[in-house]
Amino acid sequence: MQFPESWLRNLVNPALDTAQLSHVLTMAGLEVEASTPAAPPFNNVVVAEILSAVKHPDADRLRVCQVDVGEASPITIVCGAPNAAVGLKVPCARPGAILPGFEIKIAKVRGVESFGMLCSTKELGLEGAADGLMELPDDAPVGEDFRSWLNLDDTLITLKLTPNRADCLSMQGIAREVGAITGAEVRLPKIREIEPRIQDTVPVQVMASEACPLYLGRVVRGINAQAVTPRWMAERLERSGIRPLLAPIDITNYVLLELGQPMHAFALSRIQGEIEVRMARLGEHLQLLNGQTAELTPDMLVIADANGPVALAGIMGGQPSSVERFTVDVFLEAAFIAPAAIAGRARRLGLSTDSSHRFERGVDFGATRLAMERATELLVDICGGQVGPITEAVAALPQRTPITLRLARLKRVAGVELDTEQVVRDLIALGALVERDDDKLIVTPPSFRFDLVIEEDLIEEAVRLFGYDNIPAQPPAAPSRMLPQDETVLPDDILRQMLVGLDYQEVITYSFVDPAWETALDAHAQPMPLANPIASQLSVMRTTLWGGLIETLRHNLNRQQERVRIFELGRVYASLAKQPLKIGGVVYGEVLPEQWGASARRVDFFDLKGDIERLFGHALDTRPGVHPALHPGQSAELWHDGKAIGWIGALHPRLVQAFDLPSAPMLFEIDAQVLAQRGVPRHATVSRFPLVRRDLAFVLDVQTPAGELLAALREGAPAQVRSIDVFDDYRGKGMVENQKSLAIRVVMQDTQRTLTDQEVEDSVQKLVETARRQCNASLRA
Repeated sequence: MQFPESWLRNLVNPALDTAQLSHVLTMAGLEVEASTPAAPPFNNVVVAEILSAVKHPDADRLRVCQVDVGEASPITIVCGAPNAAVGLKVPCARPGAILPGFEIKIAKVRGVESFGMLCSTKELGLEGAADGLMELPDDAPVGEDFRSWLNLDDTLITLKLTPNRADCLSMQGIAREVGAITGAEVRLPKIREIEPRIQDTVPVQVMASEACPLYLGRVVRGINAQAVTPRWMAERLERSGIRPLLAPIDITNYVLLELGQPMHAFALSRIQGEIEVRMARLGEHLQLLNGQTAELTPDMLVIADANGPVALAGIMGGQPSSVERFTVDVFLEAAFIAPAAIAGRARRLGLSTDSSHRFERGVDFGATRLAMERATELLVDICGGQVGPITEAVAALPQRTPITLRLARLKRVAGVELDTEQVVRDLIALGALVERDDDKLIVTPPSFRFDLVIEEDLIEEAVRLFGYDNIPAQPPAAPSRMLPQDETVLPDDILRQMLVGLDYQEVITYSFVDPAWETALDAHAQPMPLANPIASQLSVMRTTLWGGLIETLRHNLNRQQERVRIFELGRVYASLAKQPLKIGGVVYGEVLPEQWGASARRVDFFDLKGDIERLFGHALDTRPGVHPALHPGQSAELWHDGKAIGWIGALHPRLVQAFDLPSAPMLFEIDAQVLAQRGVPRHATVSRFPLVRRDLAFVLDVQTPAGELLAALREGAPAQVRSIDVFDDYRGKGMVENQKSLAIRVVMQDTQRTLTDQEVEDSVQKLVETARRQCNASLRA
């Protein structure tokens, strides 16, 4: 919404300068998006009249003009403009005038002294044709300061309004708002009722009363459509971004800006029969004022006569029934159209009009008749004519339901004590009806405030008019206390830092993934589809972190990154109720960066298993398993405390080919909550007595996992056994087929004394018996 500041100050003039006024409006919720001068700065320019213009003696294209600038005698100015003619009134820059970009001085032009310059719009930095002198109207006062006469010291203010403030899409609404905010007197124009001089009417039938519950029409005969639009009106229209056309059209546009009520004027001679306000019929079309032919659909509201649609209601009039220079009789219309009946229709046709912009947000149905009277008054004053009575068709208009504002709740929500009487005055200044009822106010919103519906709306208005700047900034009062921290659970940041310490880099990938990834990684996966995906390849929620990690790996390989070690901590989405936090990773390439201290070696299963065991702080229980995304001979299921917690292994060859990878990366994905669990550190005395080590070689079935043997030995170990670990796995010469030899290191120590040979031997026998009983393992000879 753009408007000249001078127009606003004509309605309400608070004791604030432009900057202060802009700040007040912005803080009240009417953001001032721009504030620009109506014209660039220049001075010493006056209104002048050309008294004579003769050809320059030494130049064919120059004229020597005698110019009246309001002084005792005319001055001489040499001018090259083609339209310089006797009697023409133009702006004249006197010597010493500073125009945009240059200064005017007395100068000789081809031997003739020139005492100034006659100006075009270009020299003054104004809009308009620049191919000749700027022509002023005949009533322009000679000698008058040009800048003051055209009110060029004005400021153009542009408001960036939110959709709920349709009431401020008019000068009356903005003036009302400024008056309520500043307390300044609001001087709205006095609109008088125009008495009919003729009884001519056009019958009106509203067939779509829900879409258009109020329609007014009036016949005005004998107008002069060629009458000149008054300069004050043309100036306000131009500075509000509307180009003046014909006086009847300018008047309806002026009422739109002044009162916020869209109006339209039809050429009465082109209206056949009665006016119908109805929905469009299939196959109907209309040539609009902009020359576009609109194909109408049954959800579009139209104004029609006996021959069909003559206007697209609330959006744009039709070209065939438009007012032209020789129009004598007009039919004025004003209506209230429900926002739902207009919303989206203009955009569907590629249009955005001032009328649709207002109707979509809500027009004041209580001011429709006032707008009709205002337009009639201006039309008669400017164009003349005989006025007929107003034809009105009215149905069920929106109801303004009273709202209860509890003063105690106002104080609690606002956080500051507001004076009740001031709140009442502010709400009345906004046009509301207010009744006091003990500790609450009963407020009936005005017809132009569709956004006031509930108690919170009134609280917002009270605080807004009180002034957000006036609310003291109070620090929150809250007890400061230490929050408990569970030492048995590691924070996510610690887990991330541990992986970074193992030479991994964190990545964050989309939770929305390609359904093809999910199907490829697990044919039985049932990812949750998105109701409104941002792209077809991001249409489901991930059930594993691997899809995004593999795509990140591929992205890096395509950019010549041959060694990649990445991880992600994030949720996967099995269902709405089951969304566990997982930590997953991918390693690819060499174990170590290229260097002289170690030979190059590709990362393998055991390198990755070692990284995960470092995260847990102890050896893991790995068991054979089959995962559709992992290589069947290079994968394992991870177990902890008797529960499966994740997977580790190489990517399946099928997926290596599907993802177009040079070779298989190693992957892992484990339950982050299990990984975060830690025991509380406990004090233990460091023994001063010697360690005893025994190496035991067990022969057992090749299908028996080493982890199963270790778990059995650790569970049955005596108290003095400190550690039990595998240090060799032999399956070569000397071993029976389908058997293997696992070398186990057993370390024993007591904190109170040195262990005897017998105690050591008893412990070893107990371990051997446990291995035989639980794993069918025997000592290797």
